[in-house]
Parts: sequence; C-alpha cells; structure tokens
Amino acid sequence: MCRNIKTLHNFKPPATDEEIRASALQFVRKLSGFTKPSKANELAFNRAVDKVTADAHELLDSLVSNAPPRDRDAEVLKARARSAERFRESN
Repeated sequence: MCRNIKTLHNFKPPATDEEIRASALQFVRKLSGFTKPSKANELAFNRAVDKVTADAHELLDSLVSNAPPRDRDAEVLKARARSAERFRESN
C-alpha cells in the first residue's frame, strides 16, 4: 500500500493538492488498515486524511533544498528502468 506514496519534495512543477491528498490517503489507509472505512469510522478516517494533508502541505512548504528541482518525467523513466531491472533479475 505505501509503495504508492511518492516523494513530493523538490519537483518542478511542485506537487499538486491532489497528489498531496492522495499520499495522505495512502498513509491513513496504511495506518488504519482500512481501504474504505466503515460508516462508523468514516468521520475519523476522513478527519485524519484532512489533518495529514494539511501537515504535508505545511511540511512541503517549509522544506528547502540546494539541489535543482527534479523533473517528473525523468523520475518516471528512472523508476521504470529500476522496475524492469528488478523483474528481469528475478526471472
């Protein structure tokens, strides 16, 4: 589940609100063990996602880096190459 949480810091263009919320949702899913909470837990679950999203925004807004921003397309290509290498080695 948490493999879907991507690094969002130091990219050009910066992470979108949707990307940050998606990462927060994955984090809360992992912590709670729920993919979709029951009606009884829905309010607490959604409140946690909202709080993690807000804290993630605050974190990303406060981080600084001396490195040049990373290119999203280049990072996708690197990830695909790593995946292809990993699966090629296991066969």
